Order: sequence, then structure tokens, then C-alpha cells
Amino acid sequence: MARLDFGQFLDKDLSLVYIAGGLEESRRVEGILTTLAIDYAVDIEPYHKPLCTLFSLGTYAGAAFYVLSAQAPLARNTLHAAGLRAGIQGDEAG
Repeated sequence: MARLDFGQFLDKDLSLVYIAGGLEESRRVEGILTTLAIDYAVDIEPYHKPLCTLFSLGTYAGAAFYVLSAQAPLARNTLHAAGLRAGIQGDEAG
């Protein structure tokens, strides 16, 4: 399984599982999803970088990882267990 083009996912039920803010973080997510044999697609999405609970440093572009909805819980749980907690989207693991 591997990274796919969004065109290959258009007729599927997808879930956003993670938004990575940097290249190293994106590579870690890709490695984990590949190891799990989960097909995924990546798109650019805006995200807010919090300074603390009350303030944000602004809006940035991040790498958004989408997987089939049926595989989303496994992906989120594994990313969480690997220490990639900040970018988990949707039903957070924990």
C-alpha cells in the first residue's frame, strides 16, 4: 500500500487523520502509514499553530493525510502511539 493520488480516492469514504506542519513530521507519518500497509492521499490544508490555549501563531499550510474511513482508527491510534499527537485530526486516539 502506498501514497495515492486523490483521483484514486474520489469515490471512497475518506477521513482526515493527520496534519503535519513540517517535512520531517510528514515523512514520519508517511513511514508509519506505509508500514501499516494503509493507502493514503496527501493534500495541502491550512492549520492553526497554537502558542498556548488562548493564542495562535497564525495559519500555516500543512500536509494533510487522508485514509479510508475504515482504516482511520488504526492510523490515528498508531500515530498517537508513535508520539505524533499534535497533528491528529478527528476522533483522537488516546
